[in-house]
Amino acid sequence: MNSGVDYAGPINVRTSKGRGHHSHKAWICIFVCCASRSVHLELVSDYTAEALIAAYIRFISRRGLCRTLSSDEGTNFVGADCQLQKMFSEASAEFASVATYLASHGTQWKFNPPATPHFGGLWEAAVKSTKFHLRQVIGDSTLTFEEMTTLLTQIEACLNSRPLRAQSDDPTDISALTPGHFLIGGPLNAVPEPSLADVLPNRLTRWELIQQMRDHFWKRWSAEYWKELQPRSKWTTSSPSIQIGDLVLIRHENLPPTQWTMGRVLQLHPGKDGLVRVVTLKTKTNTLDRPIVKLCLLPRSS
Repeated sequence: MNSGVDYAGPINVRTSKGRGHHSHKAWICIFVCCASRSVHLELVSDYTAEALIAAYIRFISRRGLCRTLSSDEGTNFVGADCQLQKMFSEASAEFASVATYLASHGTQWKFNPPATPHFGGLWEAAVKSTKFHLRQVIGDSTLTFEEMTTLLTQIEACLNSRPLRAQSDDPTDISALTPGHFLIGGPLNAVPEPSLADVLPNRLTRWELIQQMRDHFWKRWSAEYWKELQPRSKWTTSSPSIQIGDLVLIRHENLPPTQWTMGRVLQLHPGKDGLVRVVTLKTKTNTLDRPIVKLCLLPRSS
């Protein structure tokens, strides 16, 4: 597995609930798989090499060892690389077999050249998706370390639920491939809960406040992801035309987190000029007509 890592933050968190507890800075450590584009978020308490190593150990314990890990030349990343090499080289004879296994399956740390943030565009995009919207939904609230960890795992599920492409060309298959398929073998689905997006924060419990932040993040991020999937180019260039059997993403503004509405094109309805503006779709539950401006064509499997 080849991955990239970067930091986002800082954000203010508290050690526990109640009054009289001071806040302190924390950071979000973001791991991105270079193959599946899946995202893993870890909350770290400081900007040191020791905190990065702890986050990396939690990451590989749940996702597996990395063949390569790429990052910029931050001081904490360089320090973590040196400490990991020291851990491997100074293993005692009692754990020689374990050290041999780790050395044979060790992680090669690759650093980008200085002053080249565009070299890490893959994980920089994940930082942007997480950091920008997270600041908007948290606002002036100061969450505890546990509450922030819970919110980050729910945000991680939202990011890893995004559709990438059609799983097959079967006209009866309406499922899309997501980063969650590479993690758990299937799509990531959240527990169905009533939306709290329109409820005043002072009427919510702490747990309901976390759920409201998740709903706000989902609403903001899914709308932005939709715009990225459906770019508007000048009329001088032609865009790929929708064909019968294509898998498309249907836009809905009020879907719950991690839920996406997919459909297969059954019929085209061209206008007098020969251009298709309306199509008939088959979803999991029914058949409906939709304009193509409300659809996003996913890449074909072949």
